[in-house]
Amino acid sequence: MSDPSPKPRFGSRRVRPYALTGGRTRTRHQLLVETMISAPSYDGEFAAGLLPESQSVYQAARRPISLAELSAVLGIPLGVIRVLVSDLAADGAVFIHPTGHAYRYDNDILERVLDGLNKLTA
Repeated sequence: MSDPSPKPRFGSRRVRPYALTGGRTRTRHQLLVETMISAPSYDGEFAAGLLPESQSVYQAARRPISLAELSAVLGIPLGVIRVLVSDLAADGAVFIHPTGHAYRYDNDILERVLDGLNKLTA
């Protein structure tokens, strides 16, 4: 006779993200959903010493990829991805590409550029 009660398919996933990050939720870097990362030089020996999830992140970063894409492709919650990427960046394994948020814009320069563009179309 089969058991009629459904088994929780992802029951262990509630604990696993906590275990993956050691309970950490904060990162050393500001990592937004759209932040792109890449591994400038992939090191197989370094990868072999990583936890499977960090290894997957490192492997995926062989080409530029966003945190949102990493989360979706690997099926790892975004908060966990942020911590794993931050750890890899601290080890120098991945490069965090700057986002628009990282730059401070000078309104005076932006106005001059806009004026110049308007003169080109006139």
